[in-house]
Amino acid sequence: MATSNSSSIVSSTFYLTGIPGYEKFHHWISIPFCLLYTVGITGNCLILHIVRTDPRLHEPMYYFLAMLSLTDMAMSLPTMISLFRVLWSISQEIQFNICVGQMFLIHTFSFTESSVLLAMALDRYMAICHPLRYATILTPKLIAKIGIAALLRSSILIIPLMARLAFFPFCHSHVFSHSYCLHQDMICLACADIRFNVIYGLVLIILLWGLDSLGIFVSHLFILHSVLRIASREGRLKALNTCASHICAVLILYVPMIGLSIVHRFAKHSSPLVHIFMAHIYLLVPPVLNPIIYSVKTKQIRQGIFHLICSPKISSITM
Repeated sequence: MATSNSSSIVSSTFYLTGIPGYEKFHHWISIPFCLLYTVGITGNCLILHIVRTDPRLHEPMYYFLAMLSLTDMAMSLPTMISLFRVLWSISQEIQFNICVGQMFLIHTFSFTESSVLLAMALDRYMAICHPLRYATILTPKLIAKIGIAALLRSSILIIPLMARLAFFPFCHSHVFSHSYCLHQDMICLACADIRFNVIYGLVLIILLWGLDSLGIFVSHLFILHSVLRIASREGRLKALNTCASHICAVLILYVPMIGLSIVHRFAKHSSPLVHIFMAHIYLLVPPVLNPIIYSVKTKQIRQGIFHLICSPKISSITM
């Protein structure tokens, strides 16, 4: 612990926390986490494989779905190694540089996922409100540019927060309240003026999540207005059904995200279990539930999964 009083942050060692009070059961607690990561990785890889190999799914909606699967995995995977190192009693230590890299990936892809959900909302708006121009506007080239722009926007705006951490002295505890690194967790340990990080972080949340959620809300208002003008009841239900999966994905991301922010800002003295529970929901629920929701609600994805599972059996029978 000699490094805990050092002002040389680059060489500092921090300590991650598992489930306080349940250290004896960490090996057992790791089992449901292992299952959740397995389900999330398998489900998202399955969607990526189906979208890549099925020519029928080479459409804007499914390209954005593949983008969502990539951001889901990129947001949750950086936490997997440190989580299991803690739960399996391998090591609770994490170096400053690795910690900053981990939180950079978590926060960058969290903001990127919000941008992808906005792009998916605009995709549904174009498909329902302007179907004749849909394919000519949302070309694969434009979709690729949207994905790159979403990633660059998030990563570039996160850099000032990460860069400021290198100048903070950490003269108090070096123990985090989670099994991975979060920005709001680290700045609480700093012995310095953290107002810039607090204010900039809040502005970033308002600008990125706020504007994205506003864009999603406005897009669905236009979609609803257009759907209500469809004459047939069957047509209205079909149009609304295409948006149902997206609305679920939005709620799955934003509800835990808002809950975690509220807990960190207004419930600092609540039980550590509350903070840990909310943090794991925030990072694990979207990658686990999104593939399930899109598999259940999207006929083409269901058919792709069925074809993937059944085609080897059919070919073996015919041989």
